[in-house]
Parts: sequence; C-alpha cells; structure tokens
Amino acid sequence: MATQEIQLQNDFITLGQLLKDVGAISTGGQAKWFLQETAVQVDGSPEDRRGRKLYPGMRVVIPDVGTIALVEGHHVS
Repeated sequence: MATQEIQLQNDFITLGQLLKDVGAISTGGQAKWFLQETAVQVDGSPEDRRGRKLYPGMRVVIPDVGTIALVEGHHVS
C-alpha cells in the first residue's frame, strides 16, 4: 500500500481522530476497541492509546488502511 499524506489543520491530531478521518472506524467510541484488537504503529512502535497526540512528521501504520504520513497544513485561527 502506498503512503497517504494527511495535512494537519491544527498543531496535532489524536490517534482516535485520525482513525476516524481515514475511515478505519466510524465513531470515536470504537477507537479503544480497535486499538486493542489491531496492531497500530506510530513511528515504528506499537500504540494503543486513542488519545496519543500525533504531530507533523510522524508516520502511522494501520493494518488494512496503510501508512499515514502526517504533514503540516494550514492552521485554523
């Protein structure tokens, strides 16, 4: 799978919100279960905290979704 770039509109995004944005889950409430059942990696390390803050430059690997590269976008004032 190819790497997908996601532009952050704020300083960070939580892992739970990223999972929703890429369609891995449909509601925020599913994040905890999804992370317990799925081997998600952040910068090469396993991660199961839905509140984990993700910043530009980080890479997230989500099985059946692919690799997500976070890039800086336009900040919302």
